[in-house]
Amino acid sequence: MTRLLARWRVFLGFVFAAIVLWLATPSPRSLAIGAAIAIVGESIRLWAAGHLEKSTEVTQSGPYRYTRHPLYLGFFLAFWATPEMTAGHLLLAAGVSVYMLIAIRYEERDLIDLFGKDYEDYREQAGMLTPRIRRRNRSPAA
Repeated sequence: MTRLLARWRVFLGFVFAAIVLWLATPSPRSLAIGAAIAIVGESIRLWAAGHLEKSTEVTQSGPYRYTRHPLYLGFFLAFWATPEMTAGHLLLAAGVSVYMLIAIRYEERDLIDLFGKDYEDYREQAGMLTPRIRRRNRSPAA
């Protein structure tokens, strides 16, 4: 069932967006805050889309240097801006987030099947949705 949901995630995203718009009761303040967050999220998505080499290589350029799923990160930012714009649809946003995290897990399994060790090595370098903080090895001063 979750694999089927993962395949329908784009369509379901539009369905959820329509529900949120239907339930919307924005204020000028919530619209301004939500729009600012959504613009950041969509900017990340556009940046990521320009670097993605789907099914041909493990993309590691642009935002993919920092996170394995910048398209999803941008989606999360844009979607989580929606509760602010609609004054409190946090339950819907939480449900969509759980669903998207399941979709990411299935996608990662497919990427491991497709790219093997290359993708596993990449997983060690980049965080799933947020950058991985690496400590630099400092050699003692001579």
